[in-house]
Amino acid sequence: MRGGQHRRRSDWRLGGRAVSRWDRRVLVVAVSGLGAGVLLAELCSKLEVSWAPILSLLVLWGGLIGSVAYALTRSRPAGLLAFRSRDILLGVSLGIALRAAQGVINGANTATFPRGQTAADASSYLAWCVSQLWTAGVVGPVVEEFYFRALLIVTIFQLFRRSLGHASAGLTAILFSSGAFVCLHGLMGQITLPDGLALFALSATCSVLVLLTGRIWSAVVLHITYNTIFLGLTLVGYLMR
Repeated sequence: MRGGQHRRRSDWRLGGRAVSRWDRRVLVVAVSGLGAGVLLAELCSKLEVSWAPILSLLVLWGGLIGSVAYALTRSRPAGLLAFRSRDILLGVSLGIALRAAQGVINGANTATFPRGQTAADASSYLAWCVSQLWTAGVVGPVVEEFYFRALLIVTIFQLFRRSLGHASAGLTAILFSSGAFVCLHGLMGQITLPDGLALFALSATCSVLVLLTGRIWSAVVLHITYNTIFLGLTLVGYLMR
């Protein structure tokens, strides 16, 4: 480089000083944050108070957000947080496709809509859906994507990029991130085999998007779309009484 200056990287997948700071230390903090979040969330769920579930969720998110915040204070991988309008198109279209595929696997596409028995049932379920819109529909996907995709995918990929090559490093990152994603949902609630496969497909697709585009936002939009479709369909089913 002329004058001893280094050209600034525009893509974290090509390496560079910023992404190199997402090293083993960041991975240890990420795993520790997830473990602490799960443990404390489980303890909070045992409290005999009405707000125990939301406290448990907030504690879990705290472990994930803390890990991401630590990584971002060290550096910001080039291009990871950049936004392009096509990220919305990619996320929405793939979110719809994945939710449709999940319906086929579970037989939901041919099943009868669940119906609320009374107006009170529908009203209660509407209140539940509204409360879930921000937690499961928006905040949850954003937190999970920044942890499982932005943090784990990028860190693992850059740790193994030189020793394994781009393809093998990417596959390793996808499997690690998706496995952890499914395990977390299994720890926080019972899931069936089809549910586990659907979660793995969701995680793997989001991971591939991050690796192919170098950006996080298409994965975030995909996850939000996937979750909000579920909330919308279940609400419609309850309103069709």
